[in-house]
Amino acid sequence: MFAIKNIPLLLIALFTVGACSSLPEGEAKYPTGANRASTPGGANDIYSKQESIFGKGGLFSLGKDSKENSQTGLGVNSYLWRASLDTVSFMPLASADPFGGVILTDWYSPEETPNERLKLNVFILDRQLRSDAIQVKVFRQTRSKGGAWKDASAASETARQLEDSILTRARQLRVAEMHNN
Repeated sequence: MFAIKNIPLLLIALFTVGACSSLPEGEAKYPTGANRASTPGGANDIYSKQESIFGKGGLFSLGKDSKENSQTGLGVNSYLWRASLDTVSFMPLASADPFGGVILTDWYSPEETPNERLKLNVFILDRQLRSDAIQVKVFRQTRSKGGAWKDASAASETARQLEDSILTRARQLRVAEMHNN
């Protein structure tokens, strides 16, 4: 017959059926202007355009006076970002974060020096096009006679030359955009 251990299942079934009876009858409809909240300005209208926590210009906008970044949505200077990608385009990318301003390349071995490989970390540090807004870290490894890669020092001027190349390219992109507008 009916066992006492089945009572919790019976109660769950009764509550489930009881809850279904409180649902409104008929088909759910998207509200029209006539049956929306009639408060001034539609303050309680859940279907109207809501304000964003990111503000009018978006999360990374600097405001109306910043033409450089307001159109891109980037967290960093758009010219430096594009110039950095252009400059390191000969190397395979491991990671690129436009919001944090970080570009990490994978190891690259030039054909001229197959027993040497390089890796770059590019950091864009500011939203302004400035010389101190870019930082490049160069990592170098050489292959030993056993075939294993060992860390080696990179020439200090290599990072500076890459930074200068990125800045030059960023200025070129900015000038080209100014002439197009």
